[in-house]
Amino acid sequence: MELRNTRTTILNTGTPDEKRSEIRDYFNKSYSIDEQLYETLADDEAFYLRAEPLRHPPIFYLGHTAVFYINKLIVARIIEERINPRFEAMFAIGVDEMSWDDLDEANYDWPTVAEVKAYRNQVRTLVDGLIATMPLSLPIDWENPWWAIMMGIEHSRIHLETSSVIIRRLPIERVRQLPLWETCTESGEAPQNELLPVAGGKVSLGKSKDHPLYGWDNEYGRHRFEVEDFAASKYLVSNHEYLAFVEAGGYRTPAFWTDEGQRWLSFAKAEQPLFWIRDGEGYRFRTMAREIAMPWDWPVEVNQLEAKAFCNWKAQQTGLPIRLPTEDEWYRLRDLHDIPDQPYWKQAPGNLNLEHWASSCPVSMFRFGDFYDLIGNVWQWTETPISGFDGFEVHPWYDDFSTPTFDTQHNLIKGGSWISTGNEATRDSRYAFRRHFFQHAGLRYVAAEQSVEEPEAMYETDDAVAQYCDAHFGPEKFGVRNFPVQLVEIAVAAMKDRPKRRALDLGCAVGRASFELAKHFAFVTGIDFSARFIRIAHQLQEKGIIHYQLPEEGEIVSFHEQRLSDFGLGGAGQKIEFFQGDAHNLKPQFTGYDLVLAANLIDRLYDPARFLGTVHERINPGGLLVLASPYTWLEEFTKKGNWVGGIRRAGEPFTTLEGLQEQLGAHFRLRGEPRDVPFVIRETARKFQHTVSQLTVWEKTS
Repeated sequence: MELRNTRTTILNTGTPDEKRSEIRDYFNKSYSIDEQLYETLADDEAFYLRAEPLRHPPIFYLGHTAVFYINKLIVARIIEERINPRFEAMFAIGVDEMSWDDLDEANYDWPTVAEVKAYRNQVRTLVDGLIATMPLSLPIDWENPWWAIMMGIEHSRIHLETSSVIIRRLPIERVRQLPLWETCTESGEAPQNELLPVAGGKVSLGKSKDHPLYGWDNEYGRHRFEVEDFAASKYLVSNHEYLAFVEAGGYRTPAFWTDEGQRWLSFAKAEQPLFWIRDGEGYRFRTMAREIAMPWDWPVEVNQLEAKAFCNWKAQQTGLPIRLPTEDEWYRLRDLHDIPDQPYWKQAPGNLNLEHWASSCPVSMFRFGDFYDLIGNVWQWTETPISGFDGFEVHPWYDDFSTPTFDTQHNLIKGGSWISTGNEATRDSRYAFRRHFFQHAGLRYVAAEQSVEEPEAMYETDDAVAQYCDAHFGPEKFGVRNFPVQLVEIAVAAMKDRPKRRALDLGCAVGRASFELAKHFAFVTGIDFSARFIRIAHQLQEKGIIHYQLPEEGEIVSFHEQRLSDFGLGGAGQKIEFFQGDAHNLKPQFTGYDLVLAANLIDRLYDPARFLGTVHERINPGGLLVLASPYTWLEEFTKKGNWVGGIRRAGEPFTTLEGLQEQLGAHFRLRGEPRDVPFVIRETARKFQHTVSQLTVWEKTS
């Protein structure tokens, strides 16, 4: 099986049988090369070493790419049963150092490598069987069930790259060089870099929904920009060119570094690029699986903070306005050259798609007109923090792919590296990382007079998220009091003299109830399935402020700002931890609570009975479960066979309250009478949803 030279699938051509065969081949090759990457680890112990403190050990990623298939297939309602709920919680989240990621090793009892590999085999069999049997009609677009299959495949392709960076940071004795991952053996004297002119012009970005290739949500929408004339370096910055910055004391000169860069330097104690190894008076170089003599003509690999500091030094040396390119400038330079796109090329025109080597190569090998390495070799850092294009929409099956990165802290990388495959190797791909993170990434610099827009505090434009920001922190509407505040008041009153040590706000959305609970409890956990909501909650916790926009009428919007301090919640965040999680399948550490609040949650679960049948495991004896729901059962969220109530049994009405009593009766006693709690959601200046939620309080008896 040829694993290294594969292409992403064209989704709107051919016959269904041909497309099924292509996707099955692409899936199995992607699955196999993912596993072959981990064969470079010398022993099982290497899987549990945490070489990158801001990421999990390799065992997590071995499990994560398989678990992703199951979790997305469930969300897409293609399958209903899990293979291993424990694994599918443990390996679900914790990839990009988001502030709500759980990186506490004490919370993980990692399985053996053999157990994870056995699980991977089960997932492979299941997905391969689905590909062989699922109905297929063309074209495949992002509403098609097959999009979930493509999502899993392309997701694994991303981790092929990010995991190779983690392996590259393991101790050299813990890895081994294998033939599949042979590195380039060519190296020589580094070429002299120079600035070459680039004509300005219009840049047009953004895919349409009928695009023939798979895409992540941030690639869609519309963006237009007029780029002014600029100059760009002929080559990527080589190790030799970067050496001058190191020898000039660049790492010891604060003036070259941003404030963020200086903080990183103080933390990391860096004196040279991460993959340079001191060797007496000189340096050696770390590839993924071996140390070699320093290849001075290969591209330097640095994080964005280092790349920017180099540009600031270069600007001082030359007197020119040297900086990193913006995303628009990078596209302008690329579009001026006739570069075929993957998967349409006959051979990768650059060191890309694993078609040449499993490492970088000299910066003078792949020519594009007067320039080199416009794509491939290493990613190129930009000045541009990622955000969505006009018309951006999240994909409902993966709502946390892009939006958590729209925080002005993640900068775009462009062009791909030697191990960028699948979607990563296409023109429209848009990937971004935190500025202190390391990828196989370096830089090309530009001299440009055009100013770079400074990132500003973002106004949340996602309609659903903005509505919840307003519902949780906006003004009262039509005399209806704030819903989370009402719930917490009722819950705290129901607690009476019970201990108020730990509370769980399940389905916490943007977090108002969590902050309110923190005024009464020693510690609060807030969990929501959507990272779009958790991101806002955590932003409030970190900065005490949120910005969002609301539609007024048509295209007219209003802008709003809310501060925790205005609600007397300024210090509450110190007692809260927010996490992304699935209420059906929470991690084991989420237990020992005196109160669990689940507001407007049960009628949005795909299997509410599973949640109701296990929630007692999270609550201390005598603790309370507070449920609130309008009982709006919709097959969009919950198949009718899984509805807890709102149905007819033997021809008679069976209410949700009766269903709750049936589901919870073995472990809980209903305290008091149900009560109605109204809430209002603003859609526009003149359109509101007025809903009544029924609240019930349940005491754990066993």
